[in-house]
Amino acid sequence: MEDEVKPVKRASQRRENRMCAVQFLYQWELNKPEQLNDAVCTFFETQEQPREYFAFAEELIHGTIEHIEAVDFEIKAHAANWTFERIAKVDLSVLRLAIYELLQRRDIPPIVSINEAIELGKIFSNPDSKRFINGILDQMKNKISRPLREAAE
Repeated sequence: MEDEVKPVKRASQRRENRMCAVQFLYQWELNKPEQLNDAVCTFFETQEQPREYFAFAEELIHGTIEHIEAVDFEIKAHAANWTFERIAKVDLSVLRLAIYELLQRRDIPPIVSINEAIELGKIFSNPDSKRFINGILDQMKNKISRPLREAAE
């Protein structure tokens, strides 16, 4: 009997955009560019898809960085027993993206942002990060005054 080769399931466009956003935020954290727009353009030139494909990622990147102080405040408030500096940079990037979505993107149901963050943690980080990311985002969801399973707008 021949082994069937199953096609590799490609991630949704939104997940691919979130993956790119996390990668950029990680890179940004390690080496903050002088010109954000130039860095974003250069980053997307290295991707397989055309830049237009990543419009959602660009929105997420710019929004997260624009609101970085509020986002980081929430991470620090909910990362019990962790100093901010000890958080793995990849986990920090995933958390920043998710918390930006929870705080600012009312067009995205909060439960989607949380689930996506957990999946991104599985993709980019170690197995323990899932619990850490989920723990912080679980606390964050309690602060949200809108329905968790639907977009607010």
